[in-house]
Amino acid sequence: MLIKTKNYRLEKKDYIRMALKGVLVQQWWVSLIVLAICCGYLLAASIWWFIGAFLAAGLYLLFWWIQFYGVTQLEQGKMLFERFSYEITSQQLVMKLNAREGMPMKWDQIKRARVGKDYFLLYVNKAQLIHLPFRIFNTENERKFVLSILKNKGLVK
Repeated sequence: MLIKTKNYRLEKKDYIRMALKGVLVQQWWVSLIVLAICCGYLLAASIWWFIGAFLAAGLYLLFWWIQFYGVTQLEQGKMLFERFSYEITSQQLVMKLNAREGMPMKWDQIKRARVGKDYFLLYVNKAQLIHLPFRIFNTENERKFVLSILKNKGLVK
């Protein structure tokens, strides 16, 4: 089955928000480090343990925010924010700029996927993601087909 979607462009602020959330979910263990630093209070009671822990967490968030903001400004990252239509089959996903220009992407290039209440989010790597909101699909059956592909490929549970 071939699914052809409507045109869609990912907004830069949405990209930064989704990419940052993806990194934080993937690197959840960093919060354990912040908690461990806060536990230093038990060794020597001082407010500086908490200040240091939250400062480190803030710098960590700032680092990733700058990384993703930088992607939106670089010439190499401009491709992520073009207006695409997608052609989806069980073999590949084709990102089409127009009827003649497109970029095929095999499903094995997708590292993981997430299904939200109104979107599919496909992670190619930490900085490159494909956002497929449900509104770009023409029918409910097309969304169910994409979900079945993602389950068959082991990208979602």
